[in-house]
Amino acid sequence: MARARAVPGFAESASFREAAVRVVAMRTEEVFEHADHVLDTSDIERVHDMRVATRRLRAALEIFATCFPKAEHRKVLKEVKRLADALGERRDPDVAIEAFARVRDALPPGDSTGVDALIDELRERQGRGNEALAAAIERARARGLHERLLALTAAAEAPAP
Repeated sequence: MARARAVPGFAESASFREAAVRVVAMRTEEVFEHADHVLDTSDIERVHDMRVATRRLRAALEIFATCFPKAEHRKVLKEVKRLADALGERRDPDVAIEAFARVRDALPPGDSTGVDALIDELRERQGRGNEALAAAIERARARGLHERLLALTAAAEAPAP
């Protein structure tokens, strides 16, 4: 699992707002760094890492909510949650396939017919989850979620009028 990166300057943050800007910007970058190749079903850890990154970002957005413009914060948080849900739909069958493959591998030859059928069903579910995830990533890109999250941090940095 990908570890959360340290947030540069976090310990020296002069205020809660400054900490919010630094943490949300870093967690945003982590989410979108994992977007490339996340649809590759041969490496299920990529989905796991991106899913964990969205959870970290969501937590940061919720903790620091008071630091950001309310309307835009609410919109991007909703979109981050939608992306996390799509990642979950893809991740759940990944985990089940891996577990049942271990069960199948421990069975005597010829006794795996039922498990193989279950794995086939799970692979179909994984494929549907992957399609939903692809659509969610495309929607996030089309709506400029990455850029909007960074703009949210920039808005929090700006001095209050």
